Amino acid sequence: MAVIEESVFISRPRQEVFDFLIKTSNIPVWDSSVVQAEQIGDGPVALGTRARGTSKIMGRRFDWVTENTHFDPPKKSVIRSVEGDLDFTISNTLEPQGDGTRLTYRIDAASGLGGVFGKLADPFVQKAHTRTVRANLETLADLLAEHPEHEENDT
Repeated sequence: MAVIEESVFISRPRQEVFDFLIKTSNIPVWDSSVVQAEQIGDGPVALGTRARGTSKIMGRRFDWVTENTHFDPPKKSVIRSVEGDLDFTISNTLEPQGDGTRLTYRIDAASGLGGVFGKLADPFVQKAHTRTVRANLETLADLLAEHPEHEENDT
């Protein structure tokens, strides 16, 4: 199983960071590997909420459907793929730190991220995607620090 885990400090309260992260339409705003994403159905995000989207990793596009399998606002959320070519779980753990939040973002890919590219590609794909995750988290931290009102938008 391939695992990528990175953390970042975000100078916003934990609840604000959590609320921004769980809004599916915000994902493409800060995650450069997600081309589009939308919540399936109406209502507030909760345990069991599903989302669909498309990611582009190393030039290949992947459609996916995820489901919230752990939902503990504002501490932790976990989504797991339930449809698509990639079998993955993404965990967001938020801890208060000083006047902000420490976000730990973790991806567990069951067959290794390179599995769809070929088993030999695993180390290369994981290293490249780790850099992407790190850059995405920096983008998220900058976005929320500089534009805290952004989480209210329906972008």
